[in-house]
Amino acid sequence: MGSHEAASLETGNDRPQAANEEPRRLSKEQMFSLVATASINFCSMICYSILGPFFPREAENKGANTTIVGLIFGCFALINFLSSLIMGKYLVQIGAKFMLVAGMFVSGWVTILFGMLDRAPNGPVFIGLCFLVRAVDAIGFAAAMTASFSILAKAFPNNIATVLGILEIFTGLGLVLGPPIGGFLYQTFGYEVPFIALGCLVLLMVPLNMYLLPSYDAVPSKDSFWKLTLLPKVLLLCLTMFSLSGSLGFLDPTMSLFVLKKFKLPAGYVGLVFLGLALSYSLSSPLLGFLSDKMPHLRKWLLVLGSFLASLCYFFLGPAPILHIDSKLWLFVLTLVLIGFSLGMSLMPLFPEVLSTAYENGFEEGLSLLGLISGLFNACWSLGSFVGPTLGGFLNDKLGFEWAAAIQGGFPLLSALAMGIFYIHEASHRRSRSATLQGTEQETSPLIR
Repeated sequence: MGSHEAASLETGNDRPQAANEEPRRLSKEQMFSLVATASINFCSMICYSILGPFFPREAENKGANTTIVGLIFGCFALINFLSSLIMGKYLVQIGAKFMLVAGMFVSGWVTILFGMLDRAPNGPVFIGLCFLVRAVDAIGFAAAMTASFSILAKAFPNNIATVLGILEIFTGLGLVLGPPIGGFLYQTFGYEVPFIALGCLVLLMVPLNMYLLPSYDAVPSKDSFWKLTLLPKVLLLCLTMFSLSGSLGFLDPTMSLFVLKKFKLPAGYVGLVFLGLALSYSLSSPLLGFLSDKMPHLRKWLLVLGSFLASLCYFFLGPAPILHIDSKLWLFVLTLVLIGFSLGMSLMPLFPEVLSTAYENGFEEGLSLLGLISGLFNACWSLGSFVGPTLGGFLNDKLGFEWAAAIQGGFPLLSALAMGIFYIHEASHRRSRSATLQGTEQETSPLIR
């Protein structure tokens, strides 16, 4: 190990020092990449979230029971999981720009097609078409999001967490605006118009992104998902991503029912309760991403403390019956705000942590590696999005929301403990290596200078 490597271990830098020299002003290429990916995040999330207010009731009228409706929602995450791994593996061969634009094109048309499903015959035909359309939509979504992460990491190699934090504002905005916009268009114009309007919005972004996005040439790498996920640190980071995604997904099928039953709120106010989580996450993510980039040594603390805080919040969300605390609306909303903040603490450092770990273990720098990490990133999130609602709905039915939320908080607690133990072991190992290196240098130095 040379002196430069030893300095890197001490400072915690991910890249060589020269690479950290970043121009203060954004280049034209960076600005175009940021605008294009922000539009993707916003459009994708608003199309994803419009189903909630009215689709379950429409599906039940077409012959689908509650279980089938849940599977229709869940199949999106499952197909997205599988597609993200494939898209990440073949990003270089397909081309990042083409994958992103093609993914948006598919998502736009499929969203419009979903609006036409009310014309399908009731029963198995309608249900089968719902599964088919959602599966194709998941493939388009996986392509667009995997490519967008890779393009951003290529355009902002030293500020990726900051940029991802900024983009989460648009993600949160899409998730917040989707239900009210979808509900308003549905009440005013009927079932078809929300999907047609938002599908057309996505399609309008296609020529814009064809013009704005730069093309990145890259050479295929021999690195693989298998080699990446066999790294213990990457495996634990994937566990963190899965646990946080699953905990967030748990709220989708359970929280609105609990709020309506427990606090006797009008249905129109339930969406406002969700705002606490979405806004705290969206607004805190840019700052947490900036801290993650500028002070890499803080990433381990953000990851571990964020997961611990999320676990504690889920224990108080009900609250758990063992606490003997009455559930209050103000406590519920405050807990959601803290959950949003804790998610930002843990999620913002994840991508740069996986990237720096890959560099430290000899992976080739380039778009191929970024594609692998982006695919893995989306796949772990999607797997959690499938398991969280499925397991959460089951626990909610069997034990009630209070105990289900407390049990769900066990997943981020497990990931926090695992990451904490790993970081302690890693720090101890680095200190012993540093001491060995210093001892070797003293032994080989001449006695008389």
